[in-house]
Amino acid sequence: MKIDLHTHTYFSDGHLSPAELIMRAHNQQIDVLAITDHDTTAGLTEARAAQSVQKRPLEIISGVEITTRWHGFEIHILGLNVDDTDHTFQARLARQSATRTERAQKMCDKLARCGFLNVYDKAIEKVGKGQITRAHIAQVLVDEGIVAHFQQAFTQFIGKDKRAYVNSQWIDIATAVQWISEAGGKAVVAHPGHYDMKTKWLKRLLGEFKAVGGHGMEVTHPNMQPTKKTMLANLALEFDLMAAVGSDFHFPSRWTELGRNLGIDSVLKPVWEHW
Repeated sequence: MKIDLHTHTYFSDGHLSPAELIMRAHNQQIDVLAITDHDTTAGLTEARAAQSVQKRPLEIISGVEITTRWHGFEIHILGLNVDDTDHTFQARLARQSATRTERAQKMCDKLARCGFLNVYDKAIEKVGKGQITRAHIAQVLVDEGIVAHFQQAFTQFIGKDKRAYVNSQWIDIATAVQWISEAGGKAVVAHPGHYDMKTKWLKRLLGEFKAVGGHGMEVTHPNMQPTKKTMLANLALEFDLMAAVGSDFHFPSRWTELGRNLGIDSVLKPVWEHW
């Protein structure tokens, strides 16, 4: 069975529509797909409609990626198999989306003070049906010739501690776990190997996450080095966290593809066997 529990559509910072993502999942022979847009479940209705006319089975898991703040780090928590019809949960996500919009406006105000005008309006044009993210701002900076490439937008302007970066009042991890759990889902630390922190801090993160009721952590990613996979597997065992797998797919590329290289060690407890 081929599983991918971390993907994005154009309802956040992905490039594909939900229907296009479903088609790509079929092309890649995916059996279980979670759609985990940032702070929204808006793409699920279109995804389910697209799947309803397909002959090949595909289980769609309702998911979301919630942004939190922890000791100065921006930590993303996946909510997997949440009830996306839960009105309380949707109201909570709406507050997150409002925070995201406010942050984008403040970033663009800082960019204006650097001499780069109308970035917010141009970024909004790129959003379409979704919500504004730093990725949209970065793309405007590329399109306007302000930076040479996408990543430079982060390293020079909108990455942590850069000139236009804004610290948002994101919720804490305990609150995210509560929201997800009350919506019937499993709370999972997203891409723990990608945070700019030493192992002792990562262990502290996972320990505190587990203590507030967290359920699992991602343990692999396409192109992840074997040594890092082993480290994450060992941490999942150490903190008794279930294992999740995901490509963090945003758009087709040579580096990241749906379901690629997402196998896990048999000693781990797969989160998808516990919902």
